[in-house]
Amino acid sequence: MIQEIALLHIRPGQTADFEAAFAQAQRIIASMKGYVRHELQRCLEDDHKYALLVWWDTLEDHTEGFRGSAEYQEWRSLLHHFYDPFPTVEHFVRVNV
Repeated sequence: MIQEIALLHIRPGQTADFEAAFAQAQRIIASMKGYVRHELQRCLEDDHKYALLVWWDTLEDHTEGFRGSAEYQEWRSLLHHFYDPFPTVEHFVRVNV
């Protein structure tokens, strides 16, 4: 399992609209093959910054399956206009130490 971490910077004054749009968009990602779960967290120090955490079965489920899907276009139209700058997205695996 991998974890996607996206740092989202939302345009000033648009956080309420972003959260409403995300409430709609989350059904899209939750329906995708390989999706495990997700969390959206708001930064305490900067209320225009969010962390989106998504757990996927495989990296390809996110990078090829989700991003290559027709559903991603709906996700994009709901959310991408809120970002400034565009998010940094990275993928992580658990380290068992």
